[in-house]
Amino acid sequence: MSGNTNTTRLRFRTVGLLLSFAWLGSLASTTFAQPAGVEPVTKAGHPAEAAIDVFLGQPEFDMQQVFPRERFPNVAVAVDGTVLATIGQTSVRVRRSEDGGKTWGREIEIAKPGFQGGGLTVDDFSGNIFTFVESQHPPADIRVYRSTDHGKTWNAQAAVINKDSRGNVPSMHMNDHGITLLRGKFKGRLMRATRWYAGKNERARWPQHYTNAMFSDDGGKTWNTSDPFPAMGTGEATIAELSDGTIYYNSRRHWAEAGANPRRRWTASSHNGGATWKDLKIVEGLPDGPQDTNYGLMGGLVRLPILGRDILIFSNVESPKGRNHGTVWASFDGGKTWPLKRLVFEGGFAYSSLTAGRPKTSSDGWIYLHFEGGPKNGSTVARFNLSWLLAGQATNDGQLPKWLQAIQK
Repeated sequence: MSGNTNTTRLRFRTVGLLLSFAWLGSLASTTFAQPAGVEPVTKAGHPAEAAIDVFLGQPEFDMQQVFPRERFPNVAVAVDGTVLATIGQTSVRVRRSEDGGKTWGREIEIAKPGFQGGGLTVDDFSGNIFTFVESQHPPADIRVYRSTDHGKTWNAQAAVINKDSRGNVPSMHMNDHGITLLRGKFKGRLMRATRWYAGKNERARWPQHYTNAMFSDDGGKTWNTSDPFPAMGTGEATIAELSDGTIYYNSRRHWAEAGANPRRRWTASSHNGGATWKDLKIVEGLPDGPQDTNYGLMGGLVRLPILGRDILIFSNVESPKGRNHGTVWASFDGGKTWPLKRLVFEGGFAYSSLTAGRPKTSSDGWIYLHFEGGPKNGSTVARFNLSWLLAGQATNDGQLPKWLQAIQK
């Protein structure tokens, strides 16, 4: 792995909603199953997961500005290892890095006008990448765009987004990146977190708001919407597939009934491919935005692509007041405990998105954090390895597993 360990670098939309663009290309390359016992391989021919070693080694960290203006960051990694950072309030744009995040190409316009819908989703088995664009701050019309060349070019496509069990079509904004399910009967399913605004984002309607998810089993042509997350007042969420096929859901919550705490993160899980959610829990170890307000803050989440291990990384602020002190937390048991944290940036830090590098590519071993803020205005991408995070602080929420302690010795 390359990188500078000592220097901070500032290189930092009605069931059947039909969008009016032609579907481009073929789904012949999409694969939904592999022989039992064979680890998934992406469209690029690389393993979807690998051993932990590449995320270790000498601690490495750097960051640089990637967009000088606007809000709402997402980050994902194409199957060939190209890192994609997106943003946008007036137009949705992407920048690509083909060298693991060392350098970044020019801004590429995906949609103008356009409002970032979040949920940037890579199909591991076709290589297609999907981005979701709304005409304005939602509720708003939704357009879907697809790239078949690792983010170099983007075309609008036809897509059907079906209502949820309450008769509501979800909004997209503003959730972390989507995923491809790699295990079990739902292998190949595309999934991303979504939400319902109850008609408007105003305080009086917050008790009616909820998050959910939508998923596609036909390569992104049709999206079905899950049942609501089992808590009201939620908005802006993240998902990850654990090593046993469980879908882990972690959500912001800006309203809660009396006796419930909206200042910490809330989680639930799914054992049916993200159709329904259960096991609602509060995560006392993870803050939801500054602790002087109930409003919460979008956070990032990724499961590292490590065989047999459920290492989750989460990003938000650890701040008594104001959106600052951006921090990352690590869980080594699929989100049950969060025993470790490390400060990323002490100054301004707002919405954030997390992803991890692809095995056998230039992004291998890196963790990528795209956040609003940083030493300059706009947005920053920080990249670091697990070793850097392991040098952080204990949180008193669980302990490092013995297997990890053994590796560190």
